[in-house]
Amino acid sequence: MAAQRTIAQRAIRQESEVLLRQLDAYLTALRTGRGTAPRNGPGATDVGHAERMAAALRQLIADTARSSAVDRARVRAAVHYFVYRGATGATGATGDGPARPGGARLALLTGGRAPVERRRQGDDDRVVNDLLRDLGRADLIVEH
Repeated sequence: MAAQRTIAQRAIRQESEVLLRQLDAYLTALRTGRGTAPRNGPGATDVGHAERMAAALRQLIADTARSSAVDRARVRAAVHYFVYRGATGATGATGDGPARPGGARLALLTGGRAPVERRRQGDDDRVVNDLLRDLGRADLIVEH
């Protein structure tokens, strides 16, 4: 029984490390200008805001390491939503700019059909902040 517990704990720790690396890679891309949106003009990504959002997600990853699988899955989904942002939007697969990170994964999952609607600027904030509220961590909410 103890061996199973240590295997599960190791898997959870690895999952947390992967999520943290995804956040770090995304922030690095934003800082170097290779992010999902231009630095200036419409659709520009506020790096400072993204860093605050990532800090809240990092804390949530740490806080849910001993939580239920459902809560960890919700945190994982929020991180993926924040980091990958789908294949549409300001620089999505609509032909108006380079593909976003994760666009290929979305194309595989949807059979190449990109959603018609575009994400609005505050969608990431809303999704992550709603999760923070649901998990009782309103103290981590990030306002733009």
